[in-house]
Amino acid sequence: MCKSIFLSRNAKQCRPIVFFIFLFFIFVQSAIAQKYEFTHDDTLRGSITAERAWWDLQFYHLRVAVNPQDSSLTGSTEIRYKVLLPHQTIQIDLQRPLNAVKILQDNQELAFVRDGNAFLVQLQKPQKVGSVETITVFYAGRPRVARRPPWDGGLTWKKDSQNNWFVATSCQGLGASAWWPCKDHMADEPDSMAISVTVPAPLIGVSNGRLRRVTDNQNGTRTFDWYVQNPINNYGVNLNVANYVHWNDSYAGEKGPLDLGFYALPANEAKARQQFMQSKTMLQAFEHWFGPYPFYEDSYKLVETPYLGMEHQSSVTYGNGYQNGYLGTDLSGTGWGLKWDFIIIHESGHEWFANNITHKDAADMWVHEGFTNYSECLYTEFFYGKEAGAAYVIGTRKNIRNDKPIIGIYNVNRSGSTDMYYKGGNMLHTIRQIVNDDQRWRRILRGLNQTFYHQTVTTAQIEDYMSQQAGIDLTKVFDQYLRDVRVPVFEYKIADKKLTYRWTNCVEGFAMPLKISTQDGRKFRFINPTTSWQTLKIGFADEVVMDNNFYVNFLKVP
Repeated sequence: MCKSIFLSRNAKQCRPIVFFIFLFFIFVQSAIAQKYEFTHDDTLRGSITAERAWWDLQFYHLRVAVNPQDSSLTGSTEIRYKVLLPHQTIQIDLQRPLNAVKILQDNQELAFVRDGNAFLVQLQKPQKVGSVETITVFYAGRPRVARRPPWDGGLTWKKDSQNNWFVATSCQGLGASAWWPCKDHMADEPDSMAISVTVPAPLIGVSNGRLRRVTDNQNGTRTFDWYVQNPINNYGVNLNVANYVHWNDSYAGEKGPLDLGFYALPANEAKARQQFMQSKTMLQAFEHWFGPYPFYEDSYKLVETPYLGMEHQSSVTYGNGYQNGYLGTDLSGTGWGLKWDFIIIHESGHEWFANNITHKDAADMWVHEGFTNYSECLYTEFFYGKEAGAAYVIGTRKNIRNDKPIIGIYNVNRSGSTDMYYKGGNMLHTIRQIVNDDQRWRRILRGLNQTFYHQTVTTAQIEDYMSQQAGIDLTKVFDQYLRDVRVPVFEYKIADKKLTYRWTNCVEGFAMPLKISTQDGRKFRFINPTTSWQTLKIGFADEVVMDNNFYVNFLKVP
């Protein structure tokens, strides 16, 4: 999701006294920001509670009827699970103001109580280890209305230009339980999922995966049955309702023909048919960098929505106004961001990082957003060259806040700084310079998507894999950029044909290699600064040039 772009501000330039005052201010503000007061709801939402730990989610069948006239939903979720430990209480998440109406197991009605935004259900049947069981939760009500989707999510209820209903869900961060009953924690995904959407005719209900059938009901509604063959994260499940026009296409990808589906409002069909063609250039670039599209079995769709867009798995939503850039602007300030549609490229990039590789805890959301932010650079590089891609990602540094660490707080559904986007992308671009081998770098990116294919992961797993595959211990690099707010400073001085240098403003033990040139940038070489002063003979040069591809600050001292 493209969350941080509304929160950006110009980065500060490095100046001796002002620079360190600024860093001290940021450090104090970050320390204050970390003193959150968490509630019982935060723990229920963000932790593996005892009532979640004992069962492994295997399958959902979500049935939901949409009533735009009173902004309500009715339906049920059939939840199939495997028993890992003997336990008789199960936690099902469903956020207020929605309510559970009835809960069944083996056609037997169960007792349940509300606990915040969850229901604790007392199971009567003995839960035997290894058995596969099913529970069905019936629910109804008026779900939370999205205030500023997709950042402050829920349901969006609007009308299109022809006065037809235009409805959509968005719930990253907020959680899927804002509109349907589920196990609302990222660590556990169903192996597959069925989604049945009932809407007033002649509206169309679009969701994830492939459409299996459409049924005309006697009460003037229609039911659209969708099926997702692959694992899917909870916020990736979506619902879109409109008087859509629809067309199909295909892409000759690495795993063969990939089915493409497009849904747009009738008034926008001509523009959509033109703009949505960028899905093919997206697939061309990202299959090159990341490997095959992860959901061939479920197809790829672009669906117009009444909000900006989101990375819903195999059902990417779009509301960027059929224009290049981000709402017509270039987030990098370089011009390269106007060469392509930000929402098509960014939200589709999440198919690899968010939907294929999914974080287990919201504290590790950078795995979704940092890599996907960097995918914008890689897309630019694929079509316009390496210098263009580098210029784009370097240009986004002006949006970095350095307000608090990128890693959030675990077990309470709290992500870290929105710097996970631009700073995350620049961290990865910096690591690429350290690897110093573009073919190996590409193998690392593709290897991530192969090694963690359809898996939930931790930051530690990603860090360990990248260090191992790079053949370089990147621990301190990750600590610096993910867990600290400071930008490392390369402090140096030149005297008597010698360059004296060290790292400052950094974590203990920081020793990241850096490229410099003593020939006005014509030829770069690696040096290996540490936090201790080192000296290098530089011949007749009276100045050095640092490689700007590294996200660091430079400070010349007397």
